[in-house]
Amino acid sequence: MLEMTRDAFEELVAEALDSIPEELTRVMDNVAVFVEDEPASDDPELLGLYEGTPLTERGEWYAGVLPDRISIYMGPTLRMCESTDEVVHEVAVTVVHEIAHHFGIDDERLHELGWG
Repeated sequence: MLEMTRDAFEELVAEALDSIPEELTRVMDNVAVFVEDEPASDDPELLGLYEGTPLTERGEWYAGVLPDRISIYMGPTLRMCESTDEVVHEVAVTVVHEIAHHFGIDDERLHELGWG
């Protein structure tokens, strides 16, 4: 497994978030991004997870709810990558992938767009 400090990994996530175009980040609403060591699910290879209500499904009822949650998982990412450059790439792809879910874009469409 590739070695990297949590601070260094969190910085890569922050850089990936900073690379999202401003016109998209401006319309992101009620979402928080977290770095976690491992996924809580049964999938030890899960790199990221979006939990919440996509913008496309929010209606008048959407008020006073907890923020959507995007989790980026450090352990699986470091296990699958062989170099720091590969980690940088995977983190960027994972962040875009999970933000796309916030916008209501599903996995099938992400694959069509080359982000799956």
